[in-house]
Amino acid sequence: MTEVTPAECRARLRVLVYSDNTRTRRQVIQALGPSPSADLPEIDYREVATGSMVIACVDAGDVDLAVLDGEATPEGGMGIAKRLRDEMDCCPPVLVLTGRPDDAWLARWSRADAAVPHPIDPIRLAEAVFPLLRKGR
Repeated sequence: MTEVTPAECRARLRVLVYSDNTRTRRQVIQALGPSPSADLPEIDYREVATGSMVIACVDAGDVDLAVLDGEATPEGGMGIAKRLRDEMDCCPPVLVLTGRPDDAWLARWSRADAAVPHPIDPIRLAEAVFPLLRKGR
């Protein structure tokens, strides 16, 4: 019988990354990486480009964290975040990417758990994401 380590027992985290911009989605994924921290399992990313896919994935329970681009079109991440909070019984933590630091108040309106402004700073993004992932564990 093969011994299984505690790290192998942990489920992978499922992070949804929403933006209509492929480059933005890639920046988020590259900034966080596949194995973000020694105390967290590896991350499986789900890239989506439409608001309806965000809703479907969250509704299916397939998301541990949603990273939503507030600058996406035609449906911005802040509106989606607000809809998730208002309509979903079990909403995962939500991080909104804002257009600029001064837009943090809009992220609060959307009831997002955290906000990080564009351009994406990997350190700032990690500082916001990792506590949200730990909270859900």
